Amino acid sequence: MKIIYFSKIQIRRLLFTLMLLLLSITLLNAQVNGTAAVFLNVKKELPIYSVQTDEKKIAISFDAAWGAEYTTTIMDILEERGIKTTFFLVGFWVDKYPERVEEMARRGHEVANHSTTHPEMSKLSREQIIKEILTTQKKIEDLAGESSVRLLRPPFGDYNDQLILISRELDFHVIQWDVDSLDWKELGVQPMVERVTKKVDKGSIVLFHNNAKYITDALPQILDILLVEGYSIVPISELIYKENYKMDHTGRQIAVENESDGS
Repeated sequence: MKIIYFSKIQIRRLLFTLMLLLLSITLLNAQVNGTAAVFLNVKKELPIYSVQTDEKKIAISFDAAWGAEYTTTIMDILEERGIKTTFFLVGFWVDKYPERVEEMARRGHEVANHSTTHPEMSKLSREQIIKEILTTQKKIEDLAGESSVRLLRPPFGDYNDQLILISRELDFHVIQWDVDSLDWKELGVQPMVERVTKKVDKGSIVLFHNNAKYITDALPQILDILLVEGYSIVPISELIYKENYKMDHTGRQIAVENESDGS
């Protein structure tokens, strides 16, 4: 058997080549997985998933796109507990149920934007994104008045840098969630209750849907448990920071001191 010997220089070259190969593979995988920006230390624009706070304070929210059967009952459940929340509405839902939008505003809830046609926002052009946001915002403001807020939740939680930057230009905060009730999966009341109450933490944003099958049975139990545990439940605009904040890699808002204050 022939034995091949390598010099130290050849070994170094071979190791260097292997390192370059591994780096190339890692970068390729990072691009596929959408994490290349983090690996390369390039800033990736993120929506707000949660808020860092020492207060035992959270926000719950409801997306409305299909149906309104349970919407008034949801508001009754909230009112019985003195809770105000945030509803994210799609434009065609607003067109179909304007009286529900007015009721949300009348009962003190925030009314926010969930697009006009419920598209995958990351696939749209700049002009299409602006139209999706502003068309529905005008409808909401006309019906909800001062209860309308400039918060946007992209359908399917789908976003890219372009959406975040355009939303910022239009003075919108893009809102996601860190606790998903999975109510749309129709797993039953108890799985919803256990999932939400076990995952909630200070500064959480919880996602529900206004027309989920078990929402009116699960919601009272969830709220009562959270209230007993000492959580304050507020609308999203009262939870998030509007200025003087930074974002960590998970989309968690962190307050920073205002340098202009001389602190």
